[in-house]
Amino acid sequence: MQNHVVFERDTSLAIIRLNRPEKKNALTLAMYRLLIAALEQAEADESVRVVLITGTPDCFTAGNDLADFASASSDGPRDAIHFLEKLRAAQKPVIAAVNGLAIGIGTTMLLHCDLVYAGSGARFQLPFVNLGLCPEAGSSLILPAMVGHQGAAELLFFGEPFGAEQARDYGLVNQICPDNSLFEFALSKARQLAEKPASALRATKALLRRNSSRALAEAMGEETRKFAELLHGPDARQAMAAFLERSRQRSRSAG
Repeated sequence: MQNHVVFERDTSLAIIRLNRPEKKNALTLAMYRLLIAALEQAEADESVRVVLITGTPDCFTAGNDLADFASASSDGPRDAIHFLEKLRAAQKPVIAAVNGLAIGIGTTMLLHCDLVYAGSGARFQLPFVNLGLCPEAGSSLILPAMVGHQGAAELLFFGEPFGAEQARDYGLVNQICPDNSLFEFALSKARQLAEKPASALRATKALLRRNSSRALAEAMGEETRKFAELLHGPDARQAMAAFLERSRQRSRSAG
């Protein structure tokens, strides 16, 4: 299990890598706990100046492992919320390098990263309503500010996938790179950033976020309450059961 989240050091960088390729890096509650520990380690280490989050070469993350979530206790998903809160509160610059699928929290966590670089084949999706759930990670506040009410409603109501160019148009992605050179490009950007004065970087990040921090904390709290209510409701149970059955059928067909 430890290898499903890999923590690496590159001089003054902390690299956090999602590493469950056989499940498209779908996040379990245990993986969230490892992610929390990795973020805490990076924040506590004064020699770390920049955090880089990435996945495997062909996938960032397919989102939550629904089977794991479905079997969790009523307070199990708090680990996911705790991870998002840690990411939101990170004082050091956080960069994401996104290849392949970035579904659900794979997209919403990017809203709390300072810089996002995507491979040309990256695919983003916010399928919460389709799963009987509501938005999380403060996306109900951040997305309307980024793309307007109608744009956010289209993304969240329909939950349809969109590509890297559209994500860049929305302001979710800074730059698009060829898939096979994405990580090296993001790594070079992280190294460049790490050479800058650390205190100035942290102060600038704090100033950039000062006006939204309280509203974002309130939005995330409200989303969390509604998400937990819906997660154990009949619509979510039915939608997740249907999703898992389709996945089983695809696995049998592939086999």
